[in-house]
Amino acid sequence: MLRLTDLALPLDHTPADLDAAVVARLEIAPADLERVTVVRRGNDARRKNAIKLIYSLDVEVRDEADVLARFAGDQHVRTTPDTAYKFVTRAPQGYAGPRPVVIGAGPCGLLAALVLAQMGLRPIIIERGKAVRERTQDTWGLWRRSQLNPESNVQFGEGGAGTFSDGKLYSRIKDSRHLGRKVLTEFVKAGAPDDILTEAHPHIGTFRLVTMVMSMRETIEALGGEYRFSTRVDDFAIEEDADGGRYLKGLHLSDGTFLETGHVIMAVGHSARDTFEVLHERGVHVEAKPFAIGVRIEHPQSWIDKARFGPCAGNPILGAASYATSYQAGNGRTVYSFCMCPGGRVVASSSEEGGVVTNGMSQYSRAEFNANSGLVVDITPERDFPGHPLAGIALQRKFEKLAFTAGGSTYKAPGQKLGDFLAGRASTQLGDVTPSYQPGVHLTDLAQCLPDYVVEAIREALPVFGRQVPGYDHPDVIMTGVETRTSSPVRFTRGRDFQSLNTRGLYPAGEGAGYAGGILSAAVDGIRVAEALALDLVPVEAAA
Repeated sequence: MLRLTDLALPLDHTPADLDAAVVARLEIAPADLERVTVVRRGNDARRKNAIKLIYSLDVEVRDEADVLARFAGDQHVRTTPDTAYKFVTRAPQGYAGPRPVVIGAGPCGLLAALVLAQMGLRPIIIERGKAVRERTQDTWGLWRRSQLNPESNVQFGEGGAGTFSDGKLYSRIKDSRHLGRKVLTEFVKAGAPDDILTEAHPHIGTFRLVTMVMSMRETIEALGGEYRFSTRVDDFAIEEDADGGRYLKGLHLSDGTFLETGHVIMAVGHSARDTFEVLHERGVHVEAKPFAIGVRIEHPQSWIDKARFGPCAGNPILGAASYATSYQAGNGRTVYSFCMCPGGRVVASSSEEGGVVTNGMSQYSRAEFNANSGLVVDITPERDFPGHPLAGIALQRKFEKLAFTAGGSTYKAPGQKLGDFLAGRASTQLGDVTPSYQPGVHLTDLAQCLPDYVVEAIREALPVFGRQVPGYDHPDVIMTGVETRTSSPVRFTRGRDFQSLNTRGLYPAGEGAGYAGGILSAAVDGIRVAEALALDLVPVEAAA
């Protein structure tokens, strides 16, 4: 089979046009084309009056060797790569050895647990939050009644923070083993739409993520895995061997029990601050890492569609338009869009009492009125929170608490019109853009809950983004604060064996450990770490 890439066709082409384009590109007779399968489809919207669809295809032809010989050296015509997942090891039949433990049931923990279960290792999954259906009810409690459950919310619970997001399933990670394909394939088995396997920028949306997560849990349990919900890891038992090396002995759980284990994947997510603090107290190697702080910015989706697609706006093939922006401000800060959610809403994402955190979410249809994204500014340890590996957490908390106060101390988010933000005055009434954030927005001056350098950089960037995306800097555009959980403020350093740099048996993984950024990259990291752990428990020679 051949892989044909970068084939461009008009937006309104027919299926017959696709076959004809393949025939022309490969310079073969129509009768020599046996089958065409779409592998990936994206779009090129640089010319709004002539938007093209860009395809990667798997093609079966009568004489594959002849085509390959004629196109030798052409990077767009080659043999189809083998993307099937291959297990690195498997537990022998009747395996009764140690059971690995996975802390956290977000994308990283979920895929780590699934792969471990598929290898016959019967993992135990510890999740401080609730099962996804119950967790959803608790999350609505904050959105609808301003009632926060610190253990069951947007950040904590089955599915992780990605459950209440746009469900984006693409990343820029290097993936030579096609682990991302393994993730997407498992998601489709669990009920995700088939098009996530072919779209260049696939997404699922919140409601589909909920049912998909439940299906994957059932698969893990059927393979011998065990879930323990509403169970927090309160402490880590770490001991020293005769040579002074540190190793994990077990976990102290919030239900008062001790779980003896020497193989733990730590996939706790970027908001498990109490867990970070305990690990630091126990001497586990941790370092501060960069993240970003800013706001959520909302525009009517129709404005973004028109700006990006011109006369093709509204075409169902294109769907709701997105954007990506970046600007280097004069104060040395980078301002950029983050987690762009077309046709979605801004959601309350607090996990600690007395703090306001914003994030974006959308459904699979992306059919709501507004588009939103994070508008954030880079933060670095050396410049902004030096001296302690957990200082970034303190910085996040500071501005989340200021946002809570600025919003009226009721979990409403502080909000401001873009024009007022640029003018340095508090907003007192809304304009043409209605905020989507629940439990509501309190109009004020966002400068009181953001660092001065963030305010300065965003004010400089907004007119630039307005030239890149017409309408972006309209004075009635609404901004809500604060966006602080862009990524983990820490990294639990690990070695080439994926174990903690100084604590054997502890496998830091995913976004919370500082090794991923988004659903797909976190899930891929979960697979990699699960493989390393499995090989430690069941070396290849033992599996054989």
